[in-house]
Amino acid sequence: MRKAAGRSGLQDGGGGRAVKRRRDRGEDGSLPLFTRYTAGFKTDAKEMASENHSSLQADPTVIVEAGTANKGQPSSPKSVKPVAQDLPDELVQAGWSKCWSRREKRPYYFNKFTNQSLWEMPVFGQHDIISDPLGLNATVESSEGDSVADSGQRKRRHSDDTQQQSANSFKKPRIDAPLTPTTLIIPISPIATATSSTPASRTSRTNSADEKQQLAPTSAQALAAASSSSSLSSPPMPAPAPAPAPVSIRPTAVYWDLDVPTNAVLKERPPIEMLPPHPDVEILRAQLTVKLRQHYQELCQQREGIEPPRDSFNRWLLERKAIDKGKDPLLPSDCDPIVSPSMFREVMNDIPIRLSRIKYREEARRLLFKYAESAKRMIESRNATPDVRKTVKWNVEDTFNWLRKEPSATKEDYMERLEHLRKQCGPHVAAVAKDSVEAICGKIYNISGEYVKRVREKHLQLLKECNISEKVERPEVMDRLVYCYPLRLAFPAIPLPRTDLHFENELACIRYKGEVRKISRNYLSKLEQLYKYSCIDDVRFDKFLTRVWCLLRRYQSMFGVGTHEGTGFQGALPVPVFEALNKQFGVTFECFASPLNCYFRQYCSAFPDTDGYFGSRGSFLTFSPVSGSFEANPPFGEELMDSMVTHMEELLGNSSEPLSFIVFIPEWRNPPTPALVRMEESKFKRHQIIVPAYEHEYRSGSQHICKKEDIYYKAVHSTALIFLQNDAGFAKWEPAPDRVQQLMAAYKLTGKSSSSSSSSSSSSSSAGEKDQEQGRDQSSNTVRH
Repeated sequence: MRKAAGRSGLQDGGGGRAVKRRRDRGEDGSLPLFTRYTAGFKTDAKEMASENHSSLQADPTVIVEAGTANKGQPSSPKSVKPVAQDLPDELVQAGWSKCWSRREKRPYYFNKFTNQSLWEMPVFGQHDIISDPLGLNATVESSEGDSVADSGQRKRRHSDDTQQQSANSFKKPRIDAPLTPTTLIIPISPIATATSSTPASRTSRTNSADEKQQLAPTSAQALAAASSSSSLSSPPMPAPAPAPAPVSIRPTAVYWDLDVPTNAVLKERPPIEMLPPHPDVEILRAQLTVKLRQHYQELCQQREGIEPPRDSFNRWLLERKAIDKGKDPLLPSDCDPIVSPSMFREVMNDIPIRLSRIKYREEARRLLFKYAESAKRMIESRNATPDVRKTVKWNVEDTFNWLRKEPSATKEDYMERLEHLRKQCGPHVAAVAKDSVEAICGKIYNISGEYVKRVREKHLQLLKECNISEKVERPEVMDRLVYCYPLRLAFPAIPLPRTDLHFENELACIRYKGEVRKISRNYLSKLEQLYKYSCIDDVRFDKFLTRVWCLLRRYQSMFGVGTHEGTGFQGALPVPVFEALNKQFGVTFECFASPLNCYFRQYCSAFPDTDGYFGSRGSFLTFSPVSGSFEANPPFGEELMDSMVTHMEELLGNSSEPLSFIVFIPEWRNPPTPALVRMEESKFKRHQIIVPAYEHEYRSGSQHICKKEDIYYKAVHSTALIFLQNDAGFAKWEPAPDRVQQLMAAYKLTGKSSSSSSSSSSSSSSAGEKDQEQGRDQSSNTVRH
């Protein structure tokens, strides 16, 4: 049996010999996660027309070409003695047969498709390494209907239970036909169709948060689950001890529901003219983005003597992309005005020094002295008028004299004196620093434009090497209503290089040219499901891992290289809140999300080129739905939130169909944000709720890689929930008191224990929001542009 199993091409260890054999045959384009197979699917035309609005279907039959039959379907070992077959037809069709072990003198069960061997009769529907290569969704239904582990399915080799499966021995999953119809669906009535899709009519399939959030199994259970899909290459060993009682096999908590269909209807739109992603281009873009961050830091230090405000570069990217007309998805190159209001405001807030919140008296005394000294030095070194110099110098000397006379003043006295000094000297300091700060903003923008040219030249060179023209024909678009569908690229897909995959405990590591991007197994499985639903040009998953690598590289470039840097911009609502929104208000769409943090499979995101393969509908500011119920939790950038309100009011005013937006933004009052003021005064506002600070949570923007206990963190500011609805939307999804009460009750279902909610990781995740709110609290006297 050892030799026969070796001929089948499956291994028990790292799979090195099998990988080498496939490379020798010229199959080096296959992914390490999956083995190559033929994707011949028999898809009914009716299924193709509705698959974008249905749940995942059963795996279709895999059709193997005649020339590769010996590779796609390994035959059973010759030494196996067949015995009387008493298996159900479902198991026989799945490749199972009952055989006799000459060594142990007893029957066992062998799968000719996977080379899997079991001592006990397999259970139909258990883990299939073809359709679920990661083994993350394996469940076995018990007699009570609960999901339990197949720990009773003992392997023929006891050593397999202690040996972890290598990534190279996983098989490629059988892929459903893409769930986005090639012929778009035209709802007869957007109102009626959306009603049939609302979750209120599907309460039988709605699960509670407790059912979705299962605890992760122990490492021993995870190891057993991984080994349950490993192949066998030796005769059976004596039976191990009786297996323990079945336990839950869900690998981690589930933070999404990809089975919710959409009720968002829009007019059909053409593919976008963005270049398809490529890992070499992403590496160049990432390197140039790091250089641009370094330029920003050096300019702030050399010209103003300060460190760049925390996350100000990321907020600059958000603010620029809201108005940018350039062709790069990340770096701005065509904006008006050139000077960023966001960057200018944040740098000015830190001049002459950065003011932080004070807890102790000594800190207040030190801060007052440092502010006075910095203001005097700046006025003397800049081009200020004699009167300005005299005024600032007099106030600074008066402050120094007061510090000498009052060595034992209270914290409140020091803070009152600091506020007086800021009022007297702040306007003069801002006036002399204005030109210098504007020069910093302009220089960063100009450098970004040069970097965009370099990235595009690299991208066009790759297209030329693939004989793809830079100019594409825009297809004709019919004037009709369709359900929202993933955004498509006008350019054809280009060949992508191979990436390598290996696992480190619960993390999947994808490597390209020595650069490793990490993601948890659970979230890699989520991306795999989104890819099945949304991608139409890669049914064999040949480009899946490379596109995942590009996606992770892009978001890391936007976040930055610092610990927890930028993750606050990707925070998401807790799962119970999403479930309440879905059940009570028919919400099926997220206006600001990403493939990594989305709850629904339909959402808008920042990067259509990388995210479209995973279900993104593009940027919300270019997304124009006619009807539907939407959740909006934008990144907390003032200019972006203001652009969001403008777009929402335009959509609500132009549509007579039911349209609803439930917006979550921070309640910043000192000074109030323009977006908050506009929504509170909007004629479309139907209801408003304030959730107090530290009484609700967000999911971290690094949830795809952080530990389970660090996913949730307390909000450091109050959150305003505002319902914007047109008349038809209000009639259909009215924020009635009972519905609002259910939504508020969902906030009490916290994601982590209240006793340890303020962990160090959680505090770090929200540090950017703290800093931004502190800067806002102290910027009331700062000149706005």
